[in-house]
Order: sequence, then C-alpha cells, then structure tokens
Amino acid sequence: MSNIDQRTTPEALPPRAPRRSVADLFGLWWRGFAMGSADVVPGVSGGTMAFILGIYEELIDSIRGLTTPAFLSPLSKGKLAEAWGAGNLSFLVAVGVGILSAILTFARALEYALHNYPVYLWSFFFGLVIASAVVVSRRVKNWNPTLILAALVGTVAAFWLVGLVPAETPNTWWFLILSGAFAICAMILPGISGAFILLILGKYEYVLSAVKNFEIGTVALVAIGAFAGLLSFARVLSWLFHRYHDLTVALLIGLMVGSLRKIWPWKEVVREIFDAQGELLEQITRNVVPALNSELGIALALMIIGFVVVLLLERLAPPELEVGS
Repeated sequence: MSNIDQRTTPEALPPRAPRRSVADLFGLWWRGFAMGSADVVPGVSGGTMAFILGIYEELIDSIRGLTTPAFLSPLSKGKLAEAWGAGNLSFLVAVGVGILSAILTFARALEYALHNYPVYLWSFFFGLVIASAVVVSRRVKNWNPTLILAALVGTVAAFWLVGLVPAETPNTWWFLILSGAFAICAMILPGISGAFILLILGKYEYVLSAVKNFEIGTVALVAIGAFAGLLSFARVLSWLFHRYHDLTVALLIGLMVGSLRKIWPWKEVVREIFDAQGELLEQITRNVVPALNSELGIALALMIIGFVVVLLLERLAPPELEVGS
C-alpha cells in the first residue's frame, strides 16, 4: 500500500492523467459497477465501495479537476484531447459507465433480495462495512487522540443521521436544488446514502415520481443542485485530503462505523409511512437482537463472506489505484 505521507497538494497535481491500458479501464469499470451496486441498496453508499477499492481520492480529485483552468481552458478552445487528459476523463468515464451498468443490470436483483431476503442481504453488507473500516484504518499510519476523536465524531454524526425520521418539506424550486446538492454530497461520502438523504428531506417519493413521469422541470432542478453540489463538495474534500489527510480519513471511518446502525440486519417495524396513493414509502424500524435459529447461522456466514470479500478486494487492487497513490 502506498505511503499516505507522500502526497501532493492540489496545485501540484499533474496536468495530464496517465495513460491507461484496456486492463486498467476494465478494472475501473468493475469498481464503478461495485459502486453502482452499493448505491442501489438504501443505506449503503457508493462512496464506501470507492474507499474500499482504492479509487476514492482519485475520484474526488478528478471531479475537482473539472472546475480547474487546466481542464476548462483547453475545453473552451476546442482542444478536446488536451481537455480529456487534463480532466482525467478516461478514469471518470470508465467509473461512470460501471456505475450506470450496475444500476441498469443489477438493480432488480438487489431489489428482489432486499424485499425477499433482507436479513441475508444486510448481513453481507454489514460484514462488508466492518471490514471496510478495518482496511481503511490501516491507511492511517499513526493514530493519536485527535484522530480517534475525529473518528468518534464521525461515528456519532452518522449514527444520529441515519436514525432521523423523514420530514415534511416544501416542493419549491430552491428546496429541490438544495435537496439535489445534499443528496449528491452524501452519495460521495462513505457510509451515507444519497437516496436516504432525499428520504430524510421528504423528497424521495416526490423525485422518484418526477423521474417516472418524465417531469423534466423537477428533475432538472434536482440535477442542477446535484451537479453544483458535486463539483463544490469535491473541491472541499480534495482540499481536506491533501492538507488533513489522516484527520479526514479518520472522520470518514467514523461515518462508516456509524452507518452500521442503518444496516443492522435484524429490525422490527414500529411505523409505516405511505404516499398519497397509499403505497408504502418507508418503514420506521428499530434494531433488535436476533433469534437463535438457522437464519442467524446463515446471516453470520454471510457477514464473514462480506468481510473476506473486502480483504480480497484490497489484496487484488493494483497499486496505481490505491488511495494516496
């Protein structure tokens, strides 16, 4: 694993992305596929998968790069090849196509598993997130009281956030833009789902309905917020990584640990929320202790499998794609 102390400032980043082989691009595609698969599951973040698979910091830096003169100047002059390299678009396109591929091909299977085998699916992701926190924690060379406190703050913040009940909010243009911005910021943070943020803001069903019914105005407002939020928040994260790397990593580890409250496999429904058409929108649940039965044995086995999968993914990740490289 690369030395996290050997890193550059954003200003010192190379103006051109390195050449990538077909194998590299395929590797990026399946990492994007893993991110898209995770984003389909409520409460699981694609950012967590990016962190596990060692492309998180490059993803943030590449998104930030789309706002810099190194990319915008050649783009405005029609120098597309130069802009492509400066914007690291090979990386972004490969990951983006992978995310889209997962959403289009894997969403139905995950939705089926979520509705028919929720305990088993959540158990797998529970083991995956625990292993993720362990793997990422090794990227901090010297833990100290400040870093431990940052991890605790992240844990408490995520634990509180995922326990919030959906709110009633206005459907005004400015709030739709704000909702899109908050959702996309959450989506690129490990441990927090963008769909869950829309649910908390009372906009999940509204936006989903707008997409299904091709309400271009509503979708456009959310998209504007998401685009602006993505570019601005990526700059903040990039700045934090390059100046307070270990502190930022510690905080993100805390977010992953705190999110375990949301993906605890065994839950009891205490309240159900329905939309105007009477369709179930959300179930308010509380975590419970599992019963001693055969389901528990299978669930624990899937936790272990999820844990091992992360360790294998870390071992298989090529050095050039690891965080901090």
